[in-house]
Amino acid sequence: MLTTLRMFLAVPIYFFILERNFTTVLWIIAIAGLSDGLDGWLARKLKALSHYGAIVDPLSDKAMLLCAYIAFVQIELLPLWVFAMIVIRDIIILLGAALFYLCFGPYRLAPSLWGKGCTLALIVLALLIISQQLLPQIPEQLISVGLMAVIFLITISGTHYIYNWAAKAHMLWKSPPPHR
Repeated sequence: MLTTLRMFLAVPIYFFILERNFTTVLWIIAIAGLSDGLDGWLARKLKALSHYGAIVDPLSDKAMLLCAYIAFVQIELLPLWVFAMIVIRDIIILLGAALFYLCFGPYRLAPSLWGKGCTLALIVLALLIISQQLLPQIPEQLISVGLMAVIFLITISGTHYIYNWAAKAHMLWKSPPPHR
């Protein structure tokens, strides 16, 4: 339930960024972060890990990040081309998973360290952008470093996912079919 509710926080994040109400955005992000931590802790403590939670938890994070980044582009706090890179990487990952499934069947490709690093960099950059609106003394160079980290990790993690699928597909392609 907490995971599902967290997904719905993406909409107010989007609208409050458009309204430049960054204090409220930070409060919403804090609530989302606390609910994410509580949700994970409860799932482990109660041994209530679920397939639904495993899927919806990262989707909630993705929804909040995408809504924030769309709003950043709209109010010109982020270049459109950076947002395009974020979206293209996600589309490549989704299309790669779908293509693999169509050709070879189910394969669970766990989030890589590069993918987790990319998500962390996206979160940190979003927090830096929001914080700079509230504290203009945050240097622009810090935002630039965050942008460079995001661009680097988008490129590396996207390439890593493609490489892993290609390696697994190659292995399956070369293996003999099962005997009946």
